Amino acid sequence: MLNAWLSPEEWSAVALSLKVAATAVAASLVPGIAVAMLLARGRFPGRRALDAVVHLPLVLPPVAVGYLLLLTFGRRAPAGAFLAEHLGLVFSFRWTGAALACAVMGFPLLVRAVRLSIESVDRRLEKAGETLGAHPAWVFLLVTLPLITPGILAGAVLCFAKAMGEFGATITFVSNIPGETQTLPTAIYAFTQVPGGEGRALRLTLVSVAISVAALWASEWLARRVRRRLAAG
Repeated sequence: MLNAWLSPEEWSAVALSLKVAATAVAASLVPGIAVAMLLARGRFPGRRALDAVVHLPLVLPPVAVGYLLLLTFGRRAPAGAFLAEHLGLVFSFRWTGAALACAVMGFPLLVRAVRLSIESVDRRLEKAGETLGAHPAWVFLLVTLPLITPGILAGAVLCFAKAMGEFGATITFVSNIPGETQTLPTAIYAFTQVPGGEGRALRLTLVSVAISVAALWASEWLARRVRRRLAAG
């Protein structure tokens, strides 16, 4: 039904947006949990600086973030040239670059949600596990991680939603190439700039709303299941 309603170009933008957003969340999840733990529990020099750097994309113009990514990971940039030559990984003007831009923009939202969840954990539960002789890694996996799972789910959904809606950093870093880097927001923008494109822009807007609502519903459903299991346990 969706194939009949959307043109191949529109469907390509939808599929690419889902791919980019899912990749951004997957790439951000483990580093996001680690950074959230550092900010919530760590006591080390430079903690405030790390906190500021993590949240910088929230206050910088997205276009500025995209330009910084282009300076860092462009084909002629040191990091970009190294990754392309030694690992075959190219970001500029590729969908991988769109995923990187979306991950950078969504990372602070993920970290903040997980950090708040970690700070709300009753430390006595963790201390009980340590008192029983459990290794700190097992305490984290068996006690802390289940307790912060709702926060992780919330952060992942926020990151996903930000990735689905990211425009400025993406278009600056990887441009708006149909079939390669054209995501839903950039496709909507492109259709609004051409005569007669309003209908196509509206269709993609409705698809964006539907995907966002479905993601929020799925997050709430999963969070409720996790809370029920924790309460039952």
